[in-house]
Amino acid sequence: MAETKLLVVDDEAGQREMLAGFLSKKGFEVHTFASGARALEEYHHVFSPLAIVDMKMPGMTGLELLGKLREINPFIQVLVLTAFGSVETAVAAIKAGAFDYLTKPVENLDELLLKLEKAVQQNRLVVEHKVMSERLAEVFPTSEMIGESPAMLKVKEMISLVAPKDATVLITGPSGTGKELVARAIHALSPRAEKELVAINCAAFPETLLESELFGFEKGAFTGADRAKQGRFELADGGTLFLDEIGEMPPSMQVKLLRVLEEHKIQRLGSVKEIPLDIRIITATNRDLLKAMAQGSFRDDLYYRLNVITIDMPPLVERAGDVLLLTEKFVERFSRKIGKEITGVDSEAAELLVRYNWPGNVRELENIIERAVVLTRSDRITREDLTGLTLKGNSGAAETVVPLSDMERRHIKHCLDQLDWNLGLCAEKLGIHRNTLRAKIKEYNLRKS
Repeated sequence: MAETKLLVVDDEAGQREMLAGFLSKKGFEVHTFASGARALEEYHHVFSPLAIVDMKMPGMTGLELLGKLREINPFIQVLVLTAFGSVETAVAAIKAGAFDYLTKPVENLDELLLKLEKAVQQNRLVVEHKVMSERLAEVFPTSEMIGESPAMLKVKEMISLVAPKDATVLITGPSGTGKELVARAIHALSPRAEKELVAINCAAFPETLLESELFGFEKGAFTGADRAKQGRFELADGGTLFLDEIGEMPPSMQVKLLRVLEEHKIQRLGSVKEIPLDIRIITATNRDLLKAMAQGSFRDDLYYRLNVITIDMPPLVERAGDVLLLTEKFVERFSRKIGKEITGVDSEAAELLVRYNWPGNVRELENIIERAVVLTRSDRITREDLTGLTLKGNSGAAETVVPLSDMERRHIKHCLDQLDWNLGLCAEKLGIHRNTLRAKIKEYNLRKS
């Protein structure tokens, strides 16, 4: 805390000088004033992150000074001094933005120091959060990282807090909520931003191919390996590796990933040479990993290695206030892309968008708006342009038409449940290839009951 600037405003000279003398010895750069008006006049010279303000002073009260200081510096942390027993005054100050309070006369100097230490930390956190939020807006100005709902504000705050650190992050949430976007935001705001962010979907590769994709291989390591190839781990060295759908990683690969996390080294297939790595790992899943652990399909030790920090992406149905914000951005983006002048959505379309339950989350909203922009013949998207939406709890004939995708999803889920998730038999009954069935299960985020 050496050289931390501190404002002390108190009309009682004895109290003011005692605090200044004690805190100066503790490493603070103390600036004292006998009135709120004088402190306000000189604050632009001091611009301290902390202040100790007496609540009851002649002329400008401490509460008035608190408000004016926060207008100049929204990040300032103010400790207010109140007379013994004046709880109402302290409560009013806290509501007005004070960090904490102490009763006069200040006798417990250890308590004062402890509260000032916490105030210093709080100031640093809010400043860092503000800076990171501004950088977040610069990096992703027109993306799905949009929203002012409490759930999304929490996500943005978490991104701001974890991005500068080097901890492993696990991003959870349903498909279509923007988990990869969060991973890219964390990387872009991290000290590794100048290096690569390398992404791989663990569900997109069979087990043998996933291993060679991650670890790379030497020439002659297997049939067809006519040249050496770097894996994703090596490509991400110095940067970030994003492992999407980590819950689908085969158990044998989970063991190898755990070893990489512990030793920070890999070996290419067909090689005995160890390659040291400096990477940050970010993972994402739409599965319940705790349930997968209980079922034995996901390793406990790997889960605890990956789950250092968790960011949970909320489904769009929990972000009703963000639907129209996202819609506005998507309309603007696709209008520009297609070359149409669409000004927005009409009131009936807006009502339908807000009331719909969005099982496909942000990705579904994006697709719906892109289709509407293409199909509309007006300069505003109407209810009729939003094909494929049905309102929950509405029995009107025009709104009970179920989209084909919903029917397909239910039919596949019914078949899987009836056959105890025997993929081969279910694919045969449905008349489709097993790989097609796997793709449909992933597309519709189907899970075994």
